[in-house]
Amino acid sequence: MASQHGDARDVAAAIGGVGPLARQLNQLHTRLWHEQVDRELTGPQFTVLSLLHTHGHMDQGTLGTRARLDKSTAAPLLDRLRRRGLVELAKDPTDRRRKMIRLTDEGRAVAVDLAPAVLRVNEQVLADFSPAEREQFLDFLRRAVRGAPTTTEPGTHPDTTEPSD
Repeated sequence: MASQHGDARDVAAAIGGVGPLARQLNQLHTRLWHEQVDRELTGPQFTVLSLLHTHGHMDQGTLGTRARLDKSTAAPLLDRLRRRGLVELAKDPTDRRRKMIRLTDEGRAVAVDLAPAVLRVNEQVLADFSPAEREQFLDFLRRAVRGAPTTTEPGTHPDTTEPSD
């Protein structure tokens, strides 16, 4: 068993660890998003609209993978976008088991209209970084996300009570 002194240092060090810092960054981003982008459209929903705008229609599985959505949240997220008239879901004519997703005209307009505000939020979050530091920071985040071992699907946690979109 570690000494009480060692335990106290471990606990103090944990406060500045990945979890608390990632949570604080997410809270900052979410606050700025709600203030400047959209209170009803979430970041993951915007990601889906952006991917469809950039790459065109795609099947639900491919879209979920590219947007890094787990299976349990992809369908409800897409259903909310469909109910808002931003996407359309249709059976794939070549494989009736697959759902194809595409933007509506309204979804395309929302993606285009919100993109400048999303970029402004990103700029504000990274305001204290030089351009080189921004790229390095984003690279570090991508590497951390790619390299992290998972025991659950990306975006899920057994204790999560809220949808991740």
